[in-house]
Amino acid sequence: MITLNINGKAVQVDVAPSTPLLWVLRDVVGLTGTKYGCGVEICGACTVWIDGSAEKSCDVAVKEVVGKKITTIEGLSPDGASHPVQKAWVACQVPQCGYCQSGMIMKAAAMLRENKKPTDAQIDGAMNNLCVCGTYQRIRDAIKLAATL
Repeated sequence: MITLNINGKAVQVDVAPSTPLLWVLRDVVGLTGTKYGCGVEICGACTVWIDGSAEKSCDVAVKEVVGKKITTIEGLSPDGASHPVQKAWVACQVPQCGYCQSGMIMKAAAMLRENKKPTDAQIDGAMNNLCVCGTYQRIRDAIKLAATL
């Protein structure tokens, strides 16, 4: 058994130590807000926080996160809609298909913790997740709004 700290709770999972964190979160723990996209740490749909840093979980072995604090989109705010980034996402109507949004929100929230007033260039540089719908301008607008909330 492996014990993980997920969204502030100790969770025991019976998986091989090499199992990717993404699959533990989705298939074992049932936290399906984190999405599978490319599987090779490029698209960012699987972004979660590991000890407060945005990390792509598809290629992180679960043994690497033992003793670390894992935060998923479900743990970002108690009600799933009260984090400033989530509020801004709704206000700016960011999602189109929505598939990449949980990873985008986790990435944006992590960026805003480090930089409270990012410029367009800083947002573009930090937000390296992919959105096939092309909502990048809305994402930038939402991040700027979230910075004011």
